[in-house]
Amino acid sequence: MSDLLPVLRVLGALLAMFALSLLVPLAASLWAGEALWHEYALAMAVTLGVAAILWWGLREHRRELLPRHGIMLVSLVWVVTPFFAALPLLLVMQEIGRPLSFTHAYFEAVSGLTTTGSTVLSRLDELPLSVNMWRTFMQWIGGMGILILAVAILPVLGVGGSQLFKAEAAGPVKDTKLTPRMTETAKGLWGVYVVFSLACALAYWSAGMTPEDAVMHMFATVSLGGLSPHDASFGYFASPLLECIALVFMLGASCNFALYFVALRKGHWQGFWRDEEMRATIGALLGGGLLVALLLWAKGMYGPLEALRLGLFHVVSVATTTGFATTDYLAWPVFAPVFMLLLSGVATSAGSTGGGIKMVRMLILLKQARREMTRTVHPRAVQPLRLGDRVVDNRMVFSVLAFMLMYGATVIVLSMVLLLTDLDMVTAFSAVLASVHCTGPGLGLLGPTSNYAVLTDFQLWVCTLAMLLGRLEILSFMALLTPAFWRR
Repeated sequence: MSDLLPVLRVLGALLAMFALSLLVPLAASLWAGEALWHEYALAMAVTLGVAAILWWGLREHRRELLPRHGIMLVSLVWVVTPFFAALPLLLVMQEIGRPLSFTHAYFEAVSGLTTTGSTVLSRLDELPLSVNMWRTFMQWIGGMGILILAVAILPVLGVGGSQLFKAEAAGPVKDTKLTPRMTETAKGLWGVYVVFSLACALAYWSAGMTPEDAVMHMFATVSLGGLSPHDASFGYFASPLLECIALVFMLGASCNFALYFVALRKGHWQGFWRDEEMRATIGALLGGGLLVALLLWAKGMYGPLEALRLGLFHVVSVATTTGFATTDYLAWPVFAPVFMLLLSGVATSAGSTGGGIKMVRMLILLKQARREMTRTVHPRAVQPLRLGDRVVDNRMVFSVLAFMLMYGATVIVLSMVLLLTDLDMVTAFSAVLASVHCTGPGLGLLGPTSNYAVLTDFQLWVCTLAMLLGRLEILSFMALLTPAFWRR
């Protein structure tokens, strides 16, 4: 218990920071002339009150975070923060006469913060601007990571951020020092993210979106979240130009933001183009898009240009775990939607805003498999595993293998749990896969023209757990369940 107290104190500081994010929907409510601003003010006051109790009440338990504290804090933040993110949804939806259950509100908040993009809400076009602004803004702050932002600010409060960064960052990024200080690294990554976001919003606005739509779709695009303020998703605009802009920024956001940071810091882009993971990510996305486009054309469903437009957009959208849609792709040959959902597991880079197991892990697995095949023929051969010009430490290889084992077990176990509730096999498996990958749309009952409201409360909690495990990259959460973690 004594180990938990300093963690709860820092959690209080993080909740105080998160409370300030409610100024965005509050401002949107005032801008749109809605009489809802007081609901956001109340939610902010409650969040700040809890934050103050934790921070001030535990002021005597101030200490530097250790690795185990970082894991505990990351897990707590991703479980606790959605409670406070759901609060304005509960208050406002009650106020407008469309009350939400706690299960639905928490699911919506987890979906936003983990950038999954699933929703249980319908008639989105009729919702107040502030509600849609909050739903989409949650994706943006969750995209780069609430905790990576915190690393840049917590040192001001006397809390070190290195362990927090390592516990939150994805894959090998956690062991990469882009600057001598983790605080500067976090600031740099968020700086790139903000510049990227401004460029996206301006591009959408200049191509015909209203300022409000441009901002909300920017939130959903650069975070690779995909929650839209429209029931028709990106199809609402019916604009090839806007789809092209979205395509470019989804591709950009699927790459490691650390590459942009290093390129801008050093003033050259050679390292960016030489990065093996980036090339594999872009190659998989564009290659997959061309493959589906060719399939749609060969089946006679569309002409060549229309097939290229729809194939590329939807493969990049689903595979980058964004989830925008302009048509019901479940009506396509079954290969296409299944291929896109499976591709969403690998077609984003570590250090991007996407979900899934990340391309770097897949590359390490493939190289390890090739190394083992070579060893069967040449048992004495010395073959270091290389990723680009770096030799990959065997400890990282073992870490990837352990992750993949836990990933496979998580998908199978949670799918079986959903099957126990009499959900059909396609919907159950795709719901878990889409949630663990933080993709959003699934197959069966959960296609792009439907939403997760068709599931029961228990099924939604299973999907919520899957989203949290996917965002925590499974191992961090599973470590908490081992006796060794709690042993001093």
